[in-house]
Amino acid sequence: MTASTVTDQTRSDNTPVTVSARAAARIAKILSTESDAAMLRVAVEGGGCSGFQYKFDIVETREDDDLALDAEGRQVLIDSVSVEYLSGSVIDFSDELIGAAFKIENPNATASCGCGTSFSL
Repeated sequence: MTASTVTDQTRSDNTPVTVSARAAARIAKILSTESDAAMLRVAVEGGGCSGFQYKFDIVETREDDDLALDAEGRQVLIDSVSVEYLSGSVIDFSDELIGAAFKIENPNATASCGCGTSFSL
């Protein structure tokens, strides 16, 4: 599955999380400086000012229950527990004057902090 395919998918195609074209390009750029086995892991953890927080790591191991998404030929992994919290979300990338960061548009979040890195359900 290519990044453009992931980007163009609708929520009804059973892909619980999608990656925007901007995010896919940035992920590919970041991982291009890592080993060929490098993948981006996105997870949800307890903590943050709103109850849950997003975590991004570069890893080289895929777990059996990971959801794997393609980002311009590089893999984005999400563990099965985090997929439940991220269902219907879009992973995007914003590059603005105040800073560049990955943003997760999560329809399940009932509240989020000002910086967008934590949320509550």
